[in-house]
Order: sequence, then structure tokens, then C-alpha cells
Amino acid sequence: MLKVGVLGAGHLGKIHLRLLKESSKYDLIGFYDPIKENAKNVTEQFGYTSFDSIDELIDAVDVVDIVTPTLSHFDCAERAIKKGRHIFIEKPIAKTVLEAEAIKTLASQYHVKGQVGHVERFNPAFKAVKDKIKNPMFIETHRLAEFNPRGTDVPVVLDLMIHDIDIILSSVDSKVKNVHASGISVISETPDIANARIEFENGCVANLTASRISMKNMRKTRFFQKDAYISVNFLSKESEIVRIQDAPEDLDEFAMVLKNDEGVEKQIYFENPEVTNNNAILDELETFADAIVNDTTPIVSLHNGTEALRIAQWVIDCFKTEEDLKN
Repeated sequence: MLKVGVLGAGHLGKIHLRLLKESSKYDLIGFYDPIKENAKNVTEQFGYTSFDSIDELIDAVDVVDIVTPTLSHFDCAERAIKKGRHIFIEKPIAKTVLEAEAIKTLASQYHVKGQVGHVERFNPAFKAVKDKIKNPMFIETHRLAEFNPRGTDVPVVLDLMIHDIDIILSSVDSKVKNVHASGISVISETPDIANARIEFENGCVANLTASRISMKNMRKTRFFQKDAYISVNFLSKESEIVRIQDAPEDLDEFAMVLKNDEGVEKQIYFENPEVTNNNAILDELETFADAIVNDTTPIVSLHNGTEALRIAQWVIDCFKTEEDLKN
């Protein structure tokens, strides 16, 4: 078993602590949280061992799970990597792309592995169809959330949209050519609603909408590709595939058929892939353990996390350009 320690015992940190304690692939050594009162409460309530400093915790483990505010990701990662520790780091990987690149470089220099917590890659609805997504040419995402003060220290792009950016980058085998975006601040000092159009060199276009002041929660992505439409509901954990194929000569009377102006008939087929329920956070943590033990590339590598942040920052830069044009 790999000895693991958690940096940060906030809302998500407590979830990580519980799951790591339950995991058969990790030996949870303890945690560090700079807020002494919170650390004391977590220890008293759950019995986890609290360390007095980041370095003491790092020295005691093989793997460091970084679940701290984004501003401290680089400092925590640098300390852990320089002591030869593998790192699991929550999304976004860092505050800036430069910091993310530095984390990648350090991990390579010190021969340690790293994974970024883009948990939607492990959502069972996406896992059920990811192998069916073949060369999509249009993608549409909606990620809407009711207002929650937690997370408003960063733009909605880094808080919510980055999940969909990572999913899209993992599904499109092409480089990003251009990004257009706009964002609006309603409650926070940073944009609460954003829309982005990401264009790829192969012609694929992705349209993303994110909001953290919605009246209801929604996390849906639709992939359109030749002869198929794939829908993923990350919230309800449901998937659907709609296929369009040449209609057979002996059509069933209940078949759904479309006919174009040339008289070509296409039949529509509906598939509901089997979705195997899981705990996505536990899955991402345990697959990272597998990558360390088996010396394989983590499913969401430091490179993947860096590229998601790079595109997210491109989206945010579009907001700044838009403001400059207004002024």
C-alpha cells in the first residue's frame, strides 16, 4: 500500500480523507491544514492524524494529495516533488500556465508521477460512451450551478467550465486553433456566467456555457459526429447514443426514418449504454495508485491538466480583450 497524506482539510479535503481511509490501495497517514481550529475539529471528529507542518507530512508519505486553494498548488507541489513524492493535485493544476509548466518540469526532473483531479473523466456516464466518441465535429456543453460562495475567488471558467474543457480536449484529436469568449460578472468580482467557442484545426467546434448563478443545476454535454449523436448527462449519470444509418429495404413499421430531398432514407437507432455506478473521486485516486505501482501514465496527466488550464486561460483572456474594446 502507498502511504498518502492530504494537504487541505476543507470540504473536498474531508471527502478525500474519507475515501483514502477506505481505499485498499492507500495507507492514509494523515493531513495538514493551516487553520488550526479546523485541523483540531477534523482530528476530533474523524480521528485522522494532523501534522504540524507541510514538510512533516510530506516526509512521512509516498504520495501527497493536494486539496488546497488553487493559489497554493504550486508551492505545495514543488515541496512534494523536490522530496521525491508523487502528487495528486486538484483542478485547476495551478494558478497560472507558467506554474503548471514548472510543475511538469519538476516532476520530470525528479522522476515522480502526477495526476490532476479532473473528476468528470471518471463520471460513469462519460466512461460508458467515451470509446464511442469518434472524431466529433460539434460539441455543446452546459454546466450550470446554483450560487455557492465557495469557489467564487476564481472566474467561473476555472471553477466550472474547466471540467468541460478537459473532457473536450480528451475527446478531440486535434490542436486548438482559436477561442472566442465572453463573460459577465453578476455577483462576484470575477465572471459568473461565461460562453466560449473553441475551434480546432480539424474543423471541430465546441460551444461551452457555464454559470454559477443558475436557478437549477445542469451538467450536460452533446457530441455530434458523422452518423451519430452522443449525449452525456454528468449530473444524472445517464448517456444516450442516437445513430443514423442507411435504412434497410424491409423496414419495421415502427422504425423511425428520415428521407432527404434526394430520396435517401436513413433510419434512427437509439442506444442507452449500461452505466456502471461508481465513486468518481475514489476511482481517480485509485487509478493514480495503479499508475504509480505499474509505472504507467496517469489517466489525467500533468500535461492534460496544463492544457486544460491553458485553454481556460485563453478563454479568460478573451474577457479582458472584450473589456478593452468596450473601454
